[in-house]
Amino acid sequence: MKLGVHIADFTYPSGPAGLADDLTRIAVAAEEEGFARVSVMDHVFQIGPVGPIENDMLEAYTALGYLAARTERVQLLAWVTAVTYRDPGLLAKIVTTLDVLSKGRAMLGIGAAWNEEESKGLGLFFPPTKERFERLEETLQICLQMWGEDEGPYRGTHYSLDRTMNSPQALSRPHPPILIGGGGEQKTLRLVAQYAQACNLFAGPELSHKLDVLKQRCDEVGRDYAEIEKTVMYRFDATNPAGTVEDLKGLAKLGVQHVHGMIANVHEIEPLRVLGREVVPAAAEL
Repeated sequence: MKLGVHIADFTYPSGPAGLADDLTRIAVAAEEEGFARVSVMDHVFQIGPVGPIENDMLEAYTALGYLAARTERVQLLAWVTAVTYRDPGLLAKIVTTLDVLSKGRAMLGIGAAWNEEESKGLGLFFPPTKERFERLEETLQICLQMWGEDEGPYRGTHYSLDRTMNSPQALSRPHPPILIGGGGEQKTLRLVAQYAQACNLFAGPELSHKLDVLKQRCDEVGRDYAEIEKTVMYRFDATNPAGTVEDLKGLAKLGVQHVHGMIANVHEIEPLRVLGREVVPAAAEL
């Protein structure tokens, strides 16, 4: 099992003037301690479960580009990209750029978007749920076409591209891995089965059921369930590493391969060091 660090809180004691240095220290320490991935949220306002919406929030792909220059091994992604915040041709180009400049370390984490408050706040496009899922599927198709050899046009219900040229191409082969966030049983997990290399679920009581549904969706579309990396979101507790390891053992028994989440007071770095010493090696053996 591999672990990843999700950076969702950008409000640190040093303030905005120290934020670049704080992010560097967090990402470098995560890499040194053996974490496999580092992610940021794709939001423009802070979200309620993390802090007041007025708290600091960085644009995701600008932040990831910065982290690409500060790290060498960790995979980098937005956990997860809001599909309606960027048109798909540009999104594919952005992720390709991240992949090239990080020397093949980009992933595309993506979902149907949900934060209507921030969308209205900054005037971002936010259609109804049904349309957002339609656009999510078309975006997945467009990204895969742009990461392939077909430069022909793409004609969908919501998007029309005359030439899907992508130069330079991504370094990741066959393309940057796609992770689709969410556990919706009728739409999201079907999209995972059809298009993605990884799912993203929550480490809660419904996890086993959600994985069963994903397997069913894979069977329906003729996809090998084993091809999909099973990832979950989890809140790491550096004050209780033994309990964290026990939680990871339970997740491993369900087939979870990657556990990703926030770490309280991560800017202090020592919580990362504790998890690196006492949890990362134990997880690697699961």
